[in-house]
Amino acid sequence: MSAISKTGRGASRLAAIALAMLAGTASSAVAQDKAERVLSIGGAVTEIIYALGEEDRLIGRDSTSSYPEAALELPDVGYMRALAPEGVLSIKPDLILAREGSGPPEAVEVIRSAGIPFVDVPEKFTAEGIGDAVDAVAGALGVEEKGEALHAEISAQMTQLAETVSGIDEKKRVLFILSMQGGRIMASGTGTAANGIIELAGADNAIVDFEGYKQLTDEAIITIDPDAILMMDRDGELDTPPETVFAHPAVATTKAGKDRALIRMNGLYLLGFGPRTASAALDLAKALYGDDIH
Repeated sequence: MSAISKTGRGASRLAAIALAMLAGTASSAVAQDKAERVLSIGGAVTEIIYALGEEDRLIGRDSTSSYPEAALELPDVGYMRALAPEGVLSIKPDLILAREGSGPPEAVEVIRSAGIPFVDVPEKFTAEGIGDAVDAVAGALGVEEKGEALHAEISAQMTQLAETVSGIDEKKRVLFILSMQGGRIMASGTGTAANGIIELAGADNAIVDFEGYKQLTDEAIITIDPDAILMMDRDGELDTPPETVFAHPAVATTKAGKDRALIRMNGLYLLGFGPRTASAALDLAKALYGDDIH
């Protein structure tokens, strides 16, 4: 039985709640180019809206939207992959711009049933993918000219980045570690934002045998033998101190471990694939290659 069918009764109940909450003005159709109560779901989506100069139309954001700092003053409707229809609908948006993959699907179904325009913003971990996201957001907001200008600016930055890293003679192999809870290393294969940013920075992902994120055995880490380790900066219990990383018995045997080559960067900046990605990739390249990057 599918997850949606299991939760069918709950979804129906939430749909009824949604329709009741939106009775009257909020349930009427609103042209997307006139939307003045915009909810942004996804850190990169929110960054794009600010980069377009349309932030005055924002009335809410999700918990991944932590940049720019002004966005933190907006109501938070929760994590983009664990949305609750009641929370989303309570702020009465007339347009929702959501990063592709937002969910869960049954929650999105309930939100869509309320009649609010819901635009999926594509997520591709390439330079071209960022431009596609800008086009989607600008089109939904009815500011296509602004979108064309921002797209062109980002494309120019990406071209400059590509030229900068093109002179790298020997690419470094980078292992992106998502987590190390309990000493178990969860790392990135291909098809992820981590893989995309590593390639943009002129390096190679140390893992090419699988897609997505998987737990690695000690033997696999030793065999991979990365030149450097890349991780997100995290707060609280999820943070892994450098000494813990290098004390891992498998990591300690690698070139990265012996050289203590660990790079930590803000997660949204590093993996968001929004307007700041060219800058993030350049910072990563400089951390990897030092004076070889000009």
